[in-house]
Amino acid sequence: MATRVFADDELARLRGFPEINKEELIRFFTLTPADVGFIDPGRGRSPKDRLGLAVQLCTLPWLGFVPDDVASAPPAAVARLSEPLQVPVGELRFYGERKQTRTGHLREVIRYLSWKPAKALELEELDEFLLARAMEHDSPSLLFRLACEHLASSRVVRPGVVKLLERVATARTEAGRETYQRVRHLLTPKLMGELDGLLRVDSAIGATRLNWLSKGATGDSANAVKAELDKLGFLRGLDAHNLDLTGLPAERRRFLASVGRRLTAQSLDRREPQRRHPILLTVLSQSAADVLDEVISLFDQAVSARESRARIKMRDELAARAAAGEGRQALLDEILPVLVDVGVEDEMVGALLRNTIGMERLRAALAQAAGRLPRDHWHLAMLDNSYSYLRQFTPDVLKSIEFTGGTGAEALIEAVKILKKLNADGARKVPDHAPTDFVPAKWAGYLEQAARARDVTAYRHFWELTVLLGLRDGLRSGDVYVPSSRRYADPASYLFTPAQWVGQREQFCQLVGKPAGARVALGACREELAAAMGDLEKVLGSRKAGTGEVRLSPGGELIIPPLSAEDVPAEAAGLKDELAELLPLAPIASLLVELDRRTGFLDCLTHAGGKQTRSPELKRNLLAVLIANATNLGLVRMADACGISYDILAWTQEWYLREETLAAANAAVVNYHHRLPLTQAFGGGTLSSSDGQRFPVKGKSTTARAMKKYFAGQGLSTYTHVSDQHTTFGTKVIVVTRREAHYVLDEIMGNRTDLPITEHATDTHGVTLVNFALFDLVGMQLSPRIRDLGKITLYRMDPQRDVNSLWPVAGPLLTQKINTGLIEENWDDLLRLAGSIKFGHATASLIVGKLSASSRQNTLAAALKEYGALRRTVYAARYLADETYRRKIARQLNKGESLHALRRSLLYAHEGAIRHRHLAAQTEQAWCLTLLTNSVVTWTTEYYGLAIAQMRAEGRAVDDELLAHISPAHSENVNFFGTINVEVDTELAKLDPAGYRPLRPRRAAAASVPR
Repeated sequence: MATRVFADDELARLRGFPEINKEELIRFFTLTPADVGFIDPGRGRSPKDRLGLAVQLCTLPWLGFVPDDVASAPPAAVARLSEPLQVPVGELRFYGERKQTRTGHLREVIRYLSWKPAKALELEELDEFLLARAMEHDSPSLLFRLACEHLASSRVVRPGVVKLLERVATARTEAGRETYQRVRHLLTPKLMGELDGLLRVDSAIGATRLNWLSKGATGDSANAVKAELDKLGFLRGLDAHNLDLTGLPAERRRFLASVGRRLTAQSLDRREPQRRHPILLTVLSQSAADVLDEVISLFDQAVSARESRARIKMRDELAARAAAGEGRQALLDEILPVLVDVGVEDEMVGALLRNTIGMERLRAALAQAAGRLPRDHWHLAMLDNSYSYLRQFTPDVLKSIEFTGGTGAEALIEAVKILKKLNADGARKVPDHAPTDFVPAKWAGYLEQAARARDVTAYRHFWELTVLLGLRDGLRSGDVYVPSSRRYADPASYLFTPAQWVGQREQFCQLVGKPAGARVALGACREELAAAMGDLEKVLGSRKAGTGEVRLSPGGELIIPPLSAEDVPAEAAGLKDELAELLPLAPIASLLVELDRRTGFLDCLTHAGGKQTRSPELKRNLLAVLIANATNLGLVRMADACGISYDILAWTQEWYLREETLAAANAAVVNYHHRLPLTQAFGGGTLSSSDGQRFPVKGKSTTARAMKKYFAGQGLSTYTHVSDQHTTFGTKVIVVTRREAHYVLDEIMGNRTDLPITEHATDTHGVTLVNFALFDLVGMQLSPRIRDLGKITLYRMDPQRDVNSLWPVAGPLLTQKINTGLIEENWDDLLRLAGSIKFGHATASLIVGKLSASSRQNTLAAALKEYGALRRTVYAARYLADETYRRKIARQLNKGESLHALRRSLLYAHEGAIRHRHLAAQTEQAWCLTLLTNSVVTWTTEYYGLAIAQMRAEGRAVDDELLAHISPAHSENVNFFGTINVEVDTELAKLDPAGYRPLRPRRAAAASVPR
């Protein structure tokens, strides 16, 4: 049973001593005087027994057990113990020749440390703990680790690996039974029949309903919206939206739903009802929420697509109008000089113009006269051309979904209810009492004109269009919400409730270093602003400021010249060439095999159904699938390239590649890179940056959009977070037309790596006032590079007169006053909002998107933006005053650009066009690309380190400062093309005893990369 969870080498590792780091060495292998007295009580223990007993004494708190082979303890730990005991290190190899000595010493250690052996009572408590955890997590390896942590925290000695794994297996089995018992009350005969019916082929759709529900939309057409509405109606017919599965932990529900979506209908049908029905219940419940959100999202996309077309047509019309008016403009240029010439008598003007210009031109110009444009330049009128198209699906959307809203949205919600009734009754005339308060001023003229003309049809069209557009905008901002939705729920539901916040406030404030009181917080901001403005005053007030420095123009405007090129030592480029020459040449598959040996990242790719049997070929199959996705080859061409059948690759991808497993594998690689000695030369891991990278898309997809600047057709964006050590720790696929700023905090808050990120850089696209506020509130620094920084509004906390007296030169730049009263009134709610994001109660992108789009009627949003304006001003003053700070940001953003280039090189097949059509598959491919990008960076960094060590051993001086200018985003030594041989054992056999490839001889003749 144990070998089904862990391979033999992993079992051996779990039974023995792992490597020890410096922190563990100090924490666990430091003897107190009492410990020394316990080890050598004066009873004449031999040196080997004293040292062996000391190792056991320190190992038990460290590992929770003591390996049988005590003599194999880490040499550094043994050496640390030998000093206070004055026992030679070599004595340990003779310890434990008699098993009774070792076991007797262990019993003494257990008593001395007040630990307990794992007896009946302790094992019963362990079983209860494991059952509770197995209801949340089904992975045996994770449950094994949790069991070890539980035993250690209870000061219970860990039993043998096999015995512990047997208890894990029992807990998983019991969790399955417990799951059924918790949902059994829902499983009426009628519902069980309906669940089983999901697995039967329905002739109406030509597939099983289970398969039908799992297929998402690939476009935002009217037919796509209606198709999702059909699913929503079917699910509501089964009462899926009312299923109460709260008796199951959220993690259990997610796990069961994931299994249900991956298993075929035939596989599910073969399972006994006690296992099949809970799975189908969770699929049904999750589908009800997912399909509802999908309907609303498609409604948004479809309406926005038509609005965008109307805007493009409006711009074309404006351009044509401008072109047609060129003749009239030329005519005006001829008339004006005559009119302003005081030498021409008034009574002679008309005759002069008619004679010099000619009546024919004047009459032609008069005939070309166009009426004045409305405030929106005919935007809404252009959208009216799509009215019939929108009517194909919008009545059904409004009929199927119940919308509600908060303060300020009452008029819009009332209008939606009236529109629903009009649709239901088939009426055409909008009632006289129908509200219009929600209609923006730029569109109000359409309604007024139609009302004056008594044009019932035009009024209905324009009023309905404004209702639909207002509903879309309200859903985006959270002013309008859908109670049963997840993505479009009441924004208040994303935050800690006031009662929950009471228990979290103190912990949060300590964690992020923020005071609970608003006045103290604003006082600190005042001091920061004063310090930054003082530095800026010195820079701007300096008479020696050169043309390349930040300065004020004679008119008082800020001049921010671009930074000059960074002075990179010429030796750095030469050193990089030398290192590249020494690095071995490796195909991408060989590189990954080698890196997995040192990081074990493939072990993070676990089976979605909890299956733990890992065949000898699994690593080979996983590597092939990773390469197929990262290079964009796809599984069909990968099967041809590596000789593994398509069916095996498809099965491996379906069950092992998921966003959470790929992110875990990526974290394993990033953490390994973070610990490499050379990595510290690149940066401390505290600074990061994020940026979007665009890729074209082939075929229809709800995430694809047209942008002529980047694509011939449509494309999407991958938004990546990069550390100052050149590794990517976050990846998200986003719609290319959406603001990148909404996603900046997501991967930082969800950072699974060991990188201690405290500061983050972006370009202008990643900046909003909301982000400035939230970064500060969660204890981090946002350091963007803002385009046209000199034109943004800067804020002061005091009257302008006081500010100007403090900083005569820089003070006038602070043109607006912060509403500190608004911040004070809402300070606790601001902290509650930040705490909800910090503790994972809410997704940052969801909150940022809604608050950024929220109207000023939302007091919390207004206070957050006010605080963000204050934080942006502090940042701007620092940025302008400190060239070193500006260069640091620019350098970090350049690191992100270099990784963009590496990703482009990796994603070479099919012209780099993404062919997956659904977000989940696109996200998995993006993580595969990130994982392989980091693998290349990590492999290169490690071999750079080996090459530098060799150069120094040969007497070559390599300055550490040069290494900061050498990027490991280097792929010239790695081959991504050709036949891909994924032979794990063969590749491992090529490595030396230390696990590395030999470096190439210096100045070796150029050789082709092995294939």
